[in-house]
Amino acid sequence: MNGATAGTGSRSRFRSRADGTREIALSPLPRTRGERGDTIRGMKLTRRLIVLPLLALLALLTASPSRAADDDLERTVSLMAKICSATSPSFSPDGKTIAYITNIGGTPQVWTVDAAGGYPQLVTAFDDAVTSVEWSPDGGWLAFSVAPGGGMNVQVYLVRPDGTGVKRLTDGGKENNALGPWSHDGSLLATTSNRRSGAAIDPYVYDVASGTSRMVLENKGVGGFDDLSRDKKLAVLNRLVSRGDNDLYLVDVASGKETLLTAHSGTASIAGAFAPDGRALYLSTNAGRDLAAFAKMELLNGASGAPGKVTILAERPDAELQSFTLNDAGTAAALVWNVAGRSELELFDLKTGRSIAKPKLPAEIAFGLDFSRDGRQLAMAISGAATPADVWVMDVATGSLRQITRSPHAGVDLAKLVRPELVAFRAHDGVALSGWLYKPTNASATAPFPAVLSFHGGPEGQERPGFNSQYQALVSRGIAVFAPNVRGSSGFGKKFVNLDNGALRVEGVKDIQDCVNAAVKAGADPKRIGIMGGSYGGYMVVAGLTEYPDLFAAGADLFGVVNFETFFQHTEPWMAAISTVEYGDPKTEAEMLRRLSPIHKVDRITAPTIVLHGANDTNVPVVEAEQVVDSLKKRGVPVEYVLFPDEGHGWRKTANRIKSAVAVTKWFEKYLKGDAAGAGKAAY
Repeated sequence: MNGATAGTGSRSRFRSRADGTREIALSPLPRTRGERGDTIRGMKLTRRLIVLPLLALLALLTASPSRAADDDLERTVSLMAKICSATSPSFSPDGKTIAYITNIGGTPQVWTVDAAGGYPQLVTAFDDAVTSVEWSPDGGWLAFSVAPGGGMNVQVYLVRPDGTGVKRLTDGGKENNALGPWSHDGSLLATTSNRRSGAAIDPYVYDVASGTSRMVLENKGVGGFDDLSRDKKLAVLNRLVSRGDNDLYLVDVASGKETLLTAHSGTASIAGAFAPDGRALYLSTNAGRDLAAFAKMELLNGASGAPGKVTILAERPDAELQSFTLNDAGTAAALVWNVAGRSELELFDLKTGRSIAKPKLPAEIAFGLDFSRDGRQLAMAISGAATPADVWVMDVATGSLRQITRSPHAGVDLAKLVRPELVAFRAHDGVALSGWLYKPTNASATAPFPAVLSFHGGPEGQERPGFNSQYQALVSRGIAVFAPNVRGSSGFGKKFVNLDNGALRVEGVKDIQDCVNAAVKAGADPKRIGIMGGSYGGYMVVAGLTEYPDLFAAGADLFGVVNFETFFQHTEPWMAAISTVEYGDPKTEAEMLRRLSPIHKVDRITAPTIVLHGANDTNVPVVEAEQVVDSLKKRGVPVEYVLFPDEGHGWRKTANRIKSAVAVTKWFEKYLKGDAAGAGKAAY
């Protein structure tokens, strides 16, 4: 022991504090040399022991404001991105159980739950995301699809409802497959695949009893079966002419012989399902009209194939038919109308041709509808701007809805999330446009606020007020989001969706400036505006940054197209084949595509840009991201590149959604609110 301890009588003592804790008080130095020497050495050590923690504390205090801010951002944004969803409900034949998909475990998987509510059961446990699920009509199987690495090489599987007996029906390679409908008795399952040719997608039927799959016909393009007749002799083939234009064919399942049902002029988007007797088809169609409606087509000569009269059963002047589903008896249909982005549900009596009821939905959007076999229940997924997607079931007789799943949202008070307002405005040439404005709750009525423009994908997509964790994350940090529907968006009629085809795309790009003007008019600070978007929305980001470099302080390009030449060279061949009308034909319109490609104007970009992409993306290959990143690095423009090795076209895994949301939010906070705000454009 040294001289400061019990050997000489302690030279320190504890002194009580008012809060009940104790501090050490040093006594005067000892009088003897030996004791003094030991004590001096002890005091030097004590000083070092005291000084080091003080220096560490000083460093912590000096760095704490910035670090605390980063920690707070990561915590709040991560909580938002962790909010789960539950979608794709599918009833068991007895109507007692529902299969659905949820990402509650971090990766979307198949679960089942009692239709009356209860504790859910996990059915699949893949490392990769499940993308769809359908319960077989005989109750024996669940058919589902999985996206390996988040890519487009989707594989189709069967599994018993208790999770046993998993078997893959597709080859497991790089081919693109998709899950189709079951036959009414559950003995056949329709699928699609491009295994024959990368430039086509063919329809197949899988025989459950024999365990064999058969290509029904060599499809002249891209398509699959919408429905199978109850006797399994006929199928409705949906074949794309190009994006935004398709036809229906009646196909003999045994021979593959096809008969065109929907000859039309111009473009049309059509989907169909058999009536129970197979003598008619119910349709969603905009053939010969601007807004999609609900219709019925008679099949002449029994069910041999000749198309007959088409009768419009339900239409609206203010809305497009979003989707429809029939009950098993064929006596009623559930229609979902798209009203400027919001869903409205209608029950329709197929016998009388009249509306039965229009139940009010608890949130803005309904999708994925499925009747129980007895027709008494209707399952659906419901989502809203402040409502994560969950499975609900409606009592058809009363119209009452009950929530079946409750997606976790730990640490997030849904009641405090922001609901957007719909803003209408005019484009440069007078075209009517609109967008959803998410304004921070603390936004001043007089002081301009930072804002991010967000452009949807497609380009035939639509910005709708569904739950978006990235939007809510930005708003929670005091950054508004303005999400417009520029020309080319769906949901507003056939004419509007085709306003950006080919050479007309320049007008869609000009809409970007109109959107900025609308955001500023709504209160956004013109010096603190960002731009973000995914897929085609990423194209709009880079187009905006190159055509209007003075308008934006920062950008976020998520898996976006930037070079149509490389897009057509590297995307899936079938995707290239159906995109020539939308974008332009690289064989005959190469110069136009070059003019429309923002990569050739990337030297105009001055705004700091973050680029995010999935390594397994074969829709918009990663070469699109690399071109932007390389160019900006060479020019010294601030750029950050986030590559997800286990994702494709978009993020399916929760961990990656969190990483993306945090990175994008940090980027905009830095350049729209932080020390770099307003400096990005001037400094580079």
